[in-house]
Amino acid sequence: MSEKIRVGILCGGRSAEHEISCVSAGGMLSAINRDIYEPILIGITRTSGRWVLIPANYPLEILDGTLPSVPEDAPQVNTDIHGFSVNGQPLRLDVIFPILHGPYGEDGTIQGFCEMANVPYVGSGVLASAVAMDKSFAKSVFAANGMKVAEGILITTEQWNSNRARCEVLLSNLSFPVFVKPARGGSSRGASKVKVVADLLAAIEAAQRFDRKVLIEEAVVGREIECGVLEVDGAIKVSEPGEVIISAAFEFYDFEAKYLDDATTSQIPAEIPDEASQEIRRLAGLAFTSLGCAGLARVDFFYKPNGQVVIIELNTMPGFTPTSMFPSLWAQSGIEYPQLIHELIKTALTRTNSALGN
Repeated sequence: MSEKIRVGILCGGRSAEHEISCVSAGGMLSAINRDIYEPILIGITRTSGRWVLIPANYPLEILDGTLPSVPEDAPQVNTDIHGFSVNGQPLRLDVIFPILHGPYGEDGTIQGFCEMANVPYVGSGVLASAVAMDKSFAKSVFAANGMKVAEGILITTEQWNSNRARCEVLLSNLSFPVFVKPARGGSSRGASKVKVVADLLAAIEAAQRFDRKVLIEEAVVGREIECGVLEVDGAIKVSEPGEVIISAAFEFYDFEAKYLDDATTSQIPAEIPDEASQEIRRLAGLAFTSLGCAGLARVDFFYKPNGQVVIIELNTMPGFTPTSMFPSLWAQSGIEYPQLIHELIKTALTRTNSALGN
């Protein structure tokens, strides 16, 4: 029997999505084919950013509404461009699966480290990861490729503090309600729906706690439709679209609705006309290629009552629990969770990640 492929599952991180990354890692550990792969669980602690080795049986699920996190007291993993080790013993990783969401993981930083260390990794490269993470840049790329995006403006903390009057003029041109969100955030952390001007200040300051760049966009009335994109044997495949259905108790698809309150259900495939479904799939593939993505992505849209499709964002490392939308979309399209993990690792091991062919 050939030696198993050692997969470093990297979770946690210093972003606001630390706990969701841990839940995703737990889901992957429960499904990875251990006849082929030997998973090595590596966590990045929330506060100090230490890399630590976590036991494979460490609890990483949501229990009674409590989210998991990386333990601060686990054995330290020493990392540099020459490899990974614990107490002087090399971990001998064949590939990295960085299930990291948000800044310090999904934004090109970990991807750059892996390229410097010459270690294959799952997902998009440095540039695509960075651009997709920053919604203000991604919107420009989408619009340049003919996709409809939400109307809005970008305000930095520096602009807000130094020229409030100018910012208020720009805001006055928007129609309410608006969504206020960090440009480089995720899981709707720091995001707010604002119906009146009087509530803008608090919403902007809330978003600034997560990012110095804040997007203020006009609300789009429509159904939220999501599509998965996956590379299989070098070909780009797009899943059937699915719809996120949000409880009327929530104003929008915020963090609580996504993870803690069972406030959402999904309809896969989405009950929309075939023509709309095909257009959304086309746009998902176009978004993936226009950003130069690799491996996987989940692309989110609004489907308006008049049939118009508005792209919201592209996630280069979407939620990865067995019940997350991305694996669920692919299960409906014929690729079950263990096979999905296998395809992603296989793609990571057979493609080049950088300009130097690493």
